[in-house]
Amino acid sequence: MTDVAFSSSKPSFSPLRLQGRSLAWQVGAVVLGTLFLALSSYIEVPMVPVPVTMQTFAVTLIGALYGWRLGAITIAAWLVEGAVGFPVLAGGAAGVQHFVGPTGGYLFAFPVTGALVGWLAERGWNGNRVMLAFAAMLLGNLACLVLGTMWLAVMIGVEQAITFGFLPFLVGGLLKSALGAAILMALPGRAKPANP
Repeated sequence: MTDVAFSSSKPSFSPLRLQGRSLAWQVGAVVLGTLFLALSSYIEVPMVPVPVTMQTFAVTLIGALYGWRLGAITIAAWLVEGAVGFPVLAGGAAGVQHFVGPTGGYLFAFPVTGALVGWLAERGWNGNRVMLAFAAMLLGNLACLVLGTMWLAVMIGVEQAITFGFLPFLVGGLLKSALGAAILMALPGRAKPANP
């Protein structure tokens, strides 16, 4: 089982094949990825102190599709856009104040989340194995929640942070992980099984 999950250092599932593309292609992918992240930020359910958005869905999907390096770069570029004033964060928010407020821990966790999912996808936790893809996305969502909740706990206390910054997002994380895994499974670029 270990050889299945961690067998290759090269991407075994890369429908976009970005690792072999030119720098111009990769820059274009970063731009499109930041647009996708911005659009996902506008799909939100307002909650206090942290809204529910489709950002973690987009972050995990970009990690899985782009790989850990380009995925983390794309997510970091989107965060820089938000920090300098582009309305790309949750609900069209912008500015550095969001990086030091209650949502700061989640924002800083996004590149880590994308890199984790991308790293796992490159090692077989991808559209070729839908349950492993689901597990990778779920681990990414959990990593984001844990890091974001830790930051929030400093501001409002551990019990409040778990109540308002962790527990309400568990079901959404499960659903987003399932949706992401289904999309990966549906995309072309999966390795064909060998004929017996």
